[in-house]
Amino acid sequence: MTPKVCVVTGASDGIGKEIARGLAAGGARVILACRNLARAEAARDDIASAPGSVALEVRQVDFAVPASIRAFVAEIAEAHPRIDVLVNNAGMWSPTRRRTAEGVELTWATNMLGYFLTTALLLPRLTSSAPARIVSVASNLAYGLDLGDVGFDRRAYDGVAAYAQSKQANRMWTWALARRLRGTGVTANALHPGGVSTGIFRKGGGVLGWIAHAATAVTGRSARQGADTAVWLAASADVEGRSGLYFTDRAEIRCEFRHEPQEERLWALCERMVG
Repeated sequence: MTPKVCVVTGASDGIGKEIARGLAAGGARVILACRNLARAEAARDDIASAPGSVALEVRQVDFAVPASIRAFVAEIAEAHPRIDVLVNNAGMWSPTRRRTAEGVELTWATNMLGYFLTTALLLPRLTSSAPARIVSVASNLAYGLDLGDVGFDRRAYDGVAAYAQSKQANRMWTWALARRLRGTGVTANALHPGGVSTGIFRKGGGVLGWIAHAATAVTGRSARQGADTAVWLAASADVEGRSGLYFTDRAEIRCEFRHEPQEERLWALCERMVG
């Protein structure tokens, strides 16, 4: 059989790297889509050292930069006539408010608009490859989405709050996406990986970042454990045809953020922000 082609964003380390490892071990051809090329190549070499995990490629892309996402999608669409799985995982947080060149708050640009634009641009290839799957890494650390102030222009900026609103948005966007995909053969689901010690908060810096990093380092699960549900959603026959759902530890869980009018407002906002 022709191996499935899977795109994993933010696959240079942490959960993303372990998702890529799991999919490669299952025989997939995995595209590691990462901002830091050196770390991505090191991840590829590490994964490829395992028996059977040889179909790996690295693509450089900054998910906070729309032009970078567009160039990345054009490259892989030209190189691959089919794409079977997209795993949206790339994410970050910042203790201080930072803006992209387009003037968008960086956490929102990366964690929400990055998911939105990457998926939108890859949808034609995913749809033509159906059955296909979109898996988005969200979080139970989710709250406070303000669709009138996603950039914290009217609120005092807080890094954890910015991260949490982006993760709430990831879920709500997934439900809107799943509605749009009905009948296409493409499914869209979101997941909580658990309290994983990945270094995302440490790399973000700040006192809260170090506290969060220390807490997950002591009590959290490994990146490989955190990746398990994402790999299962991307590859298992157990979830064939299931869409618009939220999972943790391979089990569907209730999502409190289900409100179709708000989900549609979020979709429209993301469309405007990515142009």
